Formats: sequence, C-alpha cells, structure tokens
Amino acid sequence: MFSILIPTFNNLDYLKLCIESIKKNSKFEHQIIIHVNEGSDGTLEFVKNSNHEFTYSENNIGMPKALNRSAKLSKFNYILISHDDFYYCPDWDVYLSEELKLINHNNFYLSGTMVGEGQVEFDAGKTIEDFNENKLLKNLKKIQTYNFQGTTKCPGLIHKKIWDKVGGWSEEFSPTGGDDTDFALKLWNSDVRIFKGIGKCSAYHFGSITTRKKPKSLFTYLGSRANKIFVKKWGMSINFFENHYLKSGYDKNKKLIFNEYKSVLTKPDVSLRYLFGLTLCKLLKLYLFIIRYK
Repeated sequence: MFSILIPTFNNLDYLKLCIESIKKNSKFEHQIIIHVNEGSDGTLEFVKNSNHEFTYSENNIGMPKALNRSAKLSKFNYILISHDDFYYCPDWDVYLSEELKLINHNNFYLSGTMVGEGQVEFDAGKTIEDFNENKLLKNLKKIQTYNFQGTTKCPGLIHKKIWDKVGGWSEEFSPTGGDDTDFALKLWNSDVRIFKGIGKCSAYHFGSITTRKKPKSLFTYLGSRANKIFVKKWGMSINFFENHYLKSGYDKNKKLIFNEYKSVLTKPDVSLRYLFGLTLCKLLKLYLFIIRYK
C-alpha cells in the first residue's frame, strides 16, 4: 500500500522497534525501504539479513539525499516519509487510507500525529530502555486528537506522482534542517493546498534520541543555517511560511500552533502582520546577499 522511506544513522535498536511496530500495528502490507547511513553499529548487517529493500552510504549523507535515494526503489503509488525513532500505533495506516478515499485526488500532503515529542505530549518513555508500550496503547484512545491544519512532515504521506513532480527533497539543505519545510513550499508552488494532520494516526516519537532539536529561541531559529538557505531561496523565513501559508509552525513563545483542520488552504491574507513579516524576511535576504552568505 505505502512505500515507507526510513533513513537511519547508527540507531539500530530504534530502527528495529520502528519496523516491528509497522509489522505489528499495520492493517495493510507495506514496502519498507531503509537508507543506511554508515551503519557501523550493526545496522548494515541487520538490513542485509532482512527482507527489506535498502540503499546505503558509507557516510551520513543526511535526510534529503537519503530520502531521494530510497524513493527510487518505491513500488507503490504512495510514499510515506518516516524517522527511524517512531513507534507506529495500531491502525495508523487505516486512518490514512480512509482519508485518501475522502480526498480522491493526488494533490495533498497528509501526516500523522507525533505523540511524546510532537503534537501530543505523553510520556511513555524517553528511551527505548524505559519505553512503556502497554501504557501507550492503553491510553491511545484518550490521547488521540483532532485533525489539524498544516503538517508534521513526518510521518508524511504523498502521492509518488507529486513527489516526482517536485523532484523529491532539496539536497542543498543536507544533512538536515529546513528540508521538510522546503518540501512543503515546493508542494505549495505545485498547487497542493491540502496540508492535513490526521489526529488518530499516531506515532510515538523518541525525539530526544535524534539530532533534530527544536529551536532554543526565535532568534536562533531565524538565524539558523537552514533558515538562511530557505530565505535566500524563497524570500521568506521558515516560520513565516508555516504561519501564514500552512497555518501552523511555532508562535513567538515557541509553542506549536495546532489549529483544527477546517478546509483546504487558500492564499494568505495580506494583512499588516503579513506585510511586516514579509518585509523583515526581505531585509534578511538583502543582508545575506550583502555579506555573500553561502
């Protein structure tokens, strides 16, 4: 049903749990494609001995390149972007499949809901050693939430034709950072207007294990390497696009914006707030041009 792309970087125990959860908690049979970055912890041997398709790089090539390589092996019409430190909860794929039937076209970007470190705060363990699977499953109905506007990007579902149309993920953001929002903006420019998080499609996220970190402050977020690349490329910041276009992102207090999904997105309102934010973005782009930032 889905071709699931899982880049991994010396994270074998979490990768095993992720794959196990897909097998155990999926209704449909999916294609699992793993990209092994380095794999010096035994990951490469594990993947070679499994029946899953995989790609490999001797060094860590990062998220965009790993996804683009592994996507070439996809055989289904739908591509699911995944992290290796997810635990997929029961019927996660059922909820996505039901949504696909309602949409009935290819111009969408759906995502699941990250539990633990993500949209829903819930503590079922910070590491695999103290992961309490029973606690998570017993409370799953209580913590499932409403469909929301925007996207978590991972787990993210897209039609293969749209993936190919926008050229996958942009590799100038390698190894990672900003690449997921860049992908969303490319989709926006290709007339995708359904950016929808499915509240009942849950994946527990061991976010503290990975190198992905939330910004420590709005200033560091706006001044990050990823944001500078994004501003030079698109003329707006990551936060500006997520707030004004996707109706999601982070507010000034670094709290996740979690608006209930109501309708297909439209072009943003050209308000004073929009114009002020866009002007700041243009000034930042000019500054990056003056200092010849690469």
